[in-house]
Amino acid sequence: MDGTVGAGLVAGLLIAVVTAPAGVSGAVFLLPVQLSVFGVPSPAITPTNLLYNVVAGPGALWRYRRDGALRGGLARRLVAGTLPGVVLGAALRVFALPGPGVFRLLIAALLLPLGVWLCVRTLGRSRGRSVTAAEPSPVALTALAVAVGVVGGIYGIGGGSLLGPILAARGLPMTRVAPAALAATFATSVVGAGAYALLSLISVGDVAPDWWLGLACGLGGLVGGYIGARLQPCLPETGLRLLLGGLAAGLGTLYAVQALA
Repeated sequence: MDGTVGAGLVAGLLIAVVTAPAGVSGAVFLLPVQLSVFGVPSPAITPTNLLYNVVAGPGALWRYRRDGALRGGLARRLVAGTLPGVVLGAALRVFALPGPGVFRLLIAALLLPLGVWLCVRTLGRSRGRSVTAAEPSPVALTALAVAVGVVGGIYGIGGGSLLGPILAARGLPMTRVAPAALAATFATSVVGAGAYALLSLISVGDVAPDWWLGLACGLGGLVGGYIGARLQPCLPETGLRLLLGGLAAGLGTLYAVQALA
């Protein structure tokens, strides 16, 4: 137990330092670590990820709030859309998608195209091709947030962690995207974790989170998220986008191979 808690602290810290500057809580990359390293059973891995987001989220958010980066309506619109979606996603995850094979295919289908898209868009910008920053309309943004919230509830990433890369790939600056995406991730993770806690009372199987591991990873992420948010102004945006895109595409490919083997 002590070894697992210590490893969870380190994993949460390192992942959050890298991902928080881009508006990603780190749960998207913590999930395969839980699945392959810590052996968290499915579907308990999803609420454990949400628990990580709940504990880790305030670190980066507090720093962004101090810097005034949470002002504006983008965060409110993302939260309004993802909150109802994550509840529906949690129900689908428990009752419709319990198998690890299907879960791996879902991970691959989400991460691989998203990572490739982000890398292509970033390389296009670095080679001089213009990337127009086009924020969706309020209606379109809310609809997108609902859809991503459903996927986030299934995947255990709170929703905002998918919205962040999508909006970044559309050309919006990371200084706007990162705080808003993390705010949405935190809010939806609180709701999603509560939904899984209720569903665990009426479903069969490992639906409740792994409390010790989730709290340990979350405490590491709390510190790492603050550090990452503080470092954001010093990090090159192009390199950070390519890092996140490459990690997403690589993890998606790995799980596609495992699921189809």
